[in-house]
This record gives sequence, structure tokens and C-alpha cells, in this order.
Amino acid sequence: MVQEFSKVDKIEGELNLPGDKSISHRAVMFSAMAEGTSRIYNLSNGEDVKSTQECFKKLGVEIKKEKDFVEATGKGFKGFRKPDSELDAGNSGTTTRLISGILAAQNFESVIIGDESLSKRPMKRIITPLTEMGGKISASDNYTLPLRISPSENLHAIKYELPMASAQVKSAVLLAGLHCDEPTSVIERNPSRDHTERMLGLKVEKTAKRIISYSSKQNYPVPKEYFVPSDISTAAFFIVFALLSKNSLLKLKNVSLNETRTGILQVLKEMGGNIESENEREAAGEPLGDLIVRGSELKNIFIQEKIIPNIIDEIPILSIAGIFADGNFTIRNASELRGKETDRINAICYNLKLIGLEVEEYEDGFSFGGKINNSNPVFESFGDHRIAMAFGILSMLLHSGGKINNFDCVSISNPDFIKQIKNITR
Repeated sequence: MVQEFSKVDKIEGELNLPGDKSISHRAVMFSAMAEGTSRIYNLSNGEDVKSTQECFKKLGVEIKKEKDFVEATGKGFKGFRKPDSELDAGNSGTTTRLISGILAAQNFESVIIGDESLSKRPMKRIITPLTEMGGKISASDNYTLPLRISPSENLHAIKYELPMASAQVKSAVLLAGLHCDEPTSVIERNPSRDHTERMLGLKVEKTAKRIISYSSKQNYPVPKEYFVPSDISTAAFFIVFALLSKNSLLKLKNVSLNETRTGILQVLKEMGGNIESENEREAAGEPLGDLIVRGSELKNIFIQEKIIPNIIDEIPILSIAGIFADGNFTIRNASELRGKETDRINAICYNLKLIGLEVEEYEDGFSFGGKINNSNPVFESFGDHRIAMAFGILSMLLHSGGKINNFDCVSISNPDFIKQIKNITR
């Protein structure tokens, strides 16, 4: 599907965005693990979270969509049933990596598959620690899907230091650790998303140089109600759009303000973005609030290495902000972008060249400068929802608009993107 966008002059209004994708995955998983019925409010309606729900339905969990919430009746400790077919994670790396930690502790064999994109993504990063715990996992020769997970006779706690900042790897180990008598610990040198720890109430020790998170049987989920804050990664597209549109004023309600996710706000504020928060509060251990965004003049800044894990999903839309900010834009230490739904470094560089910018691609990032000199370009999404939405925003900022190939991939995280844009454009 080719989506065409016209120039938009002003953003104005208020949005209630879908639930945070990372928190939604975990709310479904923890509800499925608990023995009893849980309710989840504002669950993400993206395809990735639907993949998580479908996997747990195959494992015997009853999940029903009601008017205002999703209800899940979980199976309790090691209570899942053997699926009668492969578990299809679709395009979702989060589903694959987190559920692997849970399945490693079950008493049956399971197989995880995914779409063409997910089947190319690296899985050795979870296979290594889960195998160290006694899990039995096999994959392709390249450590990609399908994953075959066999019953383990000796799943045990470990102390594991992450070789890279990865909330998915950390969570896979911690979720496997929920099935062990002794505490499993995961050590991070750089902080990654901490939704798993917050939502399960895990013990976390923080020092100047490292963070250690612990899990064991005593932390096993119980039934509860979850309210999922709006996804800040989804909000980032609208935040940048409003900042770059003169005389704009946009309110985004109930946005996640988890400090492991708000790096994008920090960077945009340092660039000169007028972003304020109000009505800050907490729900199920997760901070949230309303964001007020006004049109601003931006300047490019040096982006420090330590903040990269915090903004990794927002780099595509941050690069769009960089086009209209004063000075050249550079991002480094972000090689993780090459292992996403597509090679996002290459995808961003390809599309930036289409509008005539001077682009230099590195193994761990890219830089660009110059002036836009191509009208009404046709951008490629490469089947990646964040690339599609980022260059959709850019198209609406260009004098003659633009087009995006294969735009329907936005359904992975935000199928209502076009409807939301129509609600705030004037």
C-alpha cells in the first residue's frame, strides 16, 4: 500500500494514544502466568501485542476483549498446556524473546516461528543465558527462528551480566528466574527499560556503575488490574511533528514517563523543544502524565552514548527533527538499529538521500546535513513501522508532500496513525 501525504501547516488538539507496546506485552504475559483473572485497560491494539495474545491463547489462556478492557484468565505456575501447533510471534521480537524465558521452564516442547523479518533477527543473545540456566533451546545455524524449546530437568538460577543494554534479554532471564527457588540476578552497566522489574515488583539494586535486578519464585505474578500508559515511542512521532510545525499546540494524554523511556524528551528539550508535563501520577508501578508540546526552533546537539539505549526506538523520528534543526545531525553507538525490523541505519540513510541531503553512513550510526532539494519523494518503509511513520511525518513537513511505500506495516504498533493525524491537523 502506497500512502500519500500532503503538506500540513499546523498541529492543534489533543490525543489519547494506544497503550505502551512494551508494557502491554508484559501485562498480557503476567496475566497469563497468574492463577486467576486479570484485567488490562488501554492495551495496545498493535499487531505485535496481538501476536503475544495469540501465543498465550495457544498455551491455554482465555483472553477476552470487553468494551473497556481485556480480560485474561491465567494458568498459574507451570500451568500452560502444550500448544497443538507452532507459536507464531509474527513480527514481534519482544514476544519471541520474553516468552522464551517463560517456555524454558515448562514441561513440554514448543516451537516459536515468525514472519520473514523476525526470522532474520538475532536470538543468540537470549539462547546463551537461558542455556546457562539449564534451558534447552535450539535454533537455526545462524541462531535465528524457528526456536525449539524443550523441557528442562534442571532450570536453575544464575548471575548474568548483560553484554549489551537490552531489556528483552534482561526480561527473558528474569522471567525464567521466576521459576527458580534461588534468586536469579541480571547485571547491567547501562540502564535499559525496567518495565519487567516495576510491574513484578522485583528487587533492584542501583549503584553508580551498575544495576542488579533479581527474580525468583516469590515474585511470581498474581492476578491484578493493569492500566497501560500511552506509548511514548508512538507519542514521539506526534511530539516531533508538533515541534516542527509553527504555532502548533498539542496535548498528549496519559503518556508513559518511565525514566528508562524518556530520553527522547530529554534530547528534544536540549535541542530547544518546548515540551511540558502535567498531571503526573503512577499506575501499577509505572509513572505517566500529560505532555504539552508547542512549535519550536530546534538545534542539533551532541548525543551521548549512554542515552542511546533509552532512545533506540525513537532514533528514526529523531532524525526527522534533525533535518529541520540548525546544524548537522549525527548519531553514533547505535549499531543495535541494524538488528531491528529492518536495518534502520541503512533505511534512514536511503530515504534521506532521496531528498538530496548529504548523508554519511557508519557501522554504528549516520550523519547528515545540507538542504532538501527533491519535491514529492516516494520513501521506502522497508516493512518497518517506525521508518514508515517517521517518513510519513517528514512528508507532511515537505512543501509538496510525499509518499510512503508499504505504509500498512504501521499496524504493527499503531494501526490508527492516519486517523490520529486527521484529528490534529488543521
